[in-house]
Amino acid sequence: MFKRIKEGEFIILYSTVTQDELENAPEKVKEFVKSLRADMTEFIDITDEAVDLATEYIKEKVVGQTSYADCLHIALATINRADFLVSWNFKHIVNIERIRGYNSINIKNGYKQLEIRSPREFEKYEDDGENI
Repeated sequence: MFKRIKEGEFIILYSTVTQDELENAPEKVKEFVKSLRADMTEFIDITDEAVDLATEYIKEKVVGQTSYADCLHIALATINRADFLVSWNFKHIVNIERIRGYNSINIKNGYKQLEIRSPREFEKYEDDGENI
């Protein structure tokens, strides 16, 4: 996935929530993010709308209060119409029950469903010529 990002296949949305999480990221991840060209990224602001949506995920018990930052990521991606939210967090984000919860609230509030995936789903595989 990092290779595809470097090749410009995706525009990366990030916010202060992302910046806070990068503080504890491995050095290679921090360096990767720093190396991205400005035209490959878009900074998104935290808005009252995003805070309200994140709060609703918690109020509706999709996740607990301690997962507020995760909810804010999801709300920001939803409101800014991201094509995908990509995460390694299988407990609170990339989890079928949680995804259903987030998306039911999104739909109820007039937003589109958010595609939540793990980075592995973005690996490209060469066609080996075999038919299945």
